[in-house]
Amino acid sequence: MFANYLTPNMKKSALEAFETVLVLAPHTDDGELGCGGAIHKLIELGKRVIYVAFSTCEESVPEGFAPDTLTHEVKAATAELGITKENLIILDYRVRHFPAHRQEILEDLVKLNRELKPDLVFCPSSYDIHQDHGTISMEAKRAFKNTTLLGYEFIWNNFQFSSQCFIELNESDIAKKVASMEQYKSQSKRLYAKDKLIRGAANYRGLQAGVEFAEAFEVIRWIV
Repeated sequence: MFANYLTPNMKKSALEAFETVLVLAPHTDDGELGCGGAIHKLIELGKRVIYVAFSTCEESVPEGFAPDTLTHEVKAATAELGITKENLIILDYRVRHFPAHRQEILEDLVKLNRELKPDLVFCPSSYDIHQDHGTISMEAKRAFKNTTLLGYEFIWNNFQFSSQCFIELNESDIAKKVASMEQYKSQSKRLYAKDKLIRGAANYRGLQAGVEFAEAFEVIRWIV
């Protein structure tokens, strides 16, 4: 479903079809980077958005920061996008060890599906080469096989990407995405956290969709 083929009313109705949205973030900041603009847009439309961070990456926190830094930063970052405290779930899987815990992760996803009954799920794309991202993507397909499932992109983790769906964003959506990433002080030296890259990627995807800003997604499953 390409944004440049849809009238404004059709674009709105496509998102209006969803009520409960689940964002699966292998690590803190993954959800903001992959679909932060869409998260803000959906919340502005009055949708319930639940964010699940599977790891706070304590082993990867840069020198000079406390081990629980990312726990505090994800709370501030998701709040910037409009996600309430009640809709933020933080799990404690060990970073870079997800493949060894596939069954436990699947069971957590099945439980989330049973309890939350989301009608739209965002997860890493099928093309993501990071072992933790790939595990979440694969197990999400099993747990949410009867749910609309969109794969978000990380341009530094994808050798290729199938941009089958575009969600148009406005300046407010992009500004909130940038503001959410600014909450990650521990990640500020990473190139992907920079305002210029975030805006540039949104401009690039927007150009492909015939709009100013957009985020692109792989359509893993589309059920409306």
